Amino acid sequence: MAASLMLLGPAAQVHAASDPFYPSAVSTPGSGLSDEDFDDDGKSWQEVKTEIPPAPQAANLVSFYVSPTATMNFFIDLSSITAGADGVVRYTMVSKSQAGAENISYEGIRCQTYENKLYAFGQKDGSWSRARLSGWKQISESSGNRQHAALAKDYLCQDGMIAGKVDEIRGRIRNNRPIKPGS
Repeated sequence: MAASLMLLGPAAQVHAASDPFYPSAVSTPGSGLSDEDFDDDGKSWQEVKTEIPPAPQAANLVSFYVSPTATMNFFIDLSSITAGADGVVRYTMVSKSQAGAENISYEGIRCQTYENKLYAFGQKDGSWSRARLSGWKQISESSGNRQHAALAKDYLCQDGMIAGKVDEIRGRIRNNRPIKPGS
């Protein structure tokens, strides 16, 4: 029995090293694997340089549904929507509270990883201030104000990719036609 356990040990390590879903899978000398085995198309993802758009204009703002428990109303500046070669959809969002408070932000959603990033905050004078905490964060489904999840699932992303061209995305938001599951 000890001999069979000794034989099983190396076999389990080879399986773990060759399974890209195994958390500790790494390329080790003699494993027959290289960094390219874990890299899409031999390249690692790199974010493109981002230009902050002009301040949003009221005529370009379109509301979108978030959830029945949302405590704010959310709007997208249709003219600000871009789809980067890096697989990120960027847009200006305006959030308004029931009391009239307004927040303006320039953000991005990376469809492949279901993450969002905050680039800048809009000021009353039309200027922007860069966000200090601007790392990628996993999108949450759990809050009433699940605006990023609503955008990603209903309008921007499908099967881990950007759902069509920018004009198609703008049309879906403008006409309130969410992506249907499986379409």
